[in-house]
Amino acid sequence: MPESTPRTTLVTTKSALREHRAAMDGTVAAVLTMGSLHAGHLALVERARELADHVILTDFVNPLQFGPGEDYEAYPRDLEADLALVDGLVDLVFAPGVEEMYPGGTPRVWVRTGEMGSVLEGTSRPGHFDGVATVVTKLLSLVRPDHAYFGQKDAQQVAILRRVVSDLDLPVDIVSAPIVRAADGVAESSRNARLSAAEREQAVALSQALFALQDGASREKAEAQLASSPGVTVDYLTVVDPATLEPVDAQHRPALALVAAHVGPVRLIDNLVLEA
Repeated sequence: MPESTPRTTLVTTKSALREHRAAMDGTVAAVLTMGSLHAGHLALVERARELADHVILTDFVNPLQFGPGEDYEAYPRDLEADLALVDGLVDLVFAPGVEEMYPGGTPRVWVRTGEMGSVLEGTSRPGHFDGVATVVTKLLSLVRPDHAYFGQKDAQQVAILRRVVSDLDLPVDIVSAPIVRAADGVAESSRNARLSAAEREQAVALSQALFALQDGASREKAEAQLASSPGVTVDYLTVVDPATLEPVDAQHRPALALVAAHVGPVRLIDNLVLEA
């Protein structure tokens, strides 16, 4: 008879995570998520499985990266569905509660991200990347992976985390996987579930603006195209250096084009690497 696929183990405490991690031989990859898993997360898991002997997925909605008035309480959570989606695909799922991650409440010591964390998303979400860097540093310390996988959709986050790992000498390789897009070009995101059918159609405008930049349009023309799209309120559309996040001309290559906009009640982000 064929061997059955190994089942995935769920742990919710740091002590249990450490125990299971200590029993793993060979290379370990981590896929760090806030749950509400979708095709983009599965692509990360697939890449991790190709290059590592073991894969640990973390499933934790981190309150530190949500500011006042943001959607922490509304953020979709469905651990049962997440487990069903990755069952047999990862060795371990670590899904702690807030008290387990932050005993006694908000931590007194944070990882600060400086100028890289204060531009772009950081302009409208002060402190967001400090919260991201703090929880990721904690999770990397707990999981101790050889490689940690993140989606390129969060391009600013990837750039910052690479700098965190470099500046703090953390022994882990940060790997970014390409954005998974629907057939119409919209980037897969947990937040898409909060869009109505009409809003989902309007969201196509974000990727269309990025593709226009790729095809040689000026930033001003692409921004005007996006601003005239029904149901879309633009936060920013910009082109930056991929490593430093400093602004560059739209014709500069290689570069990173990033967009953020509200569609209905949801704030969406997307980006595209502009190659020569």
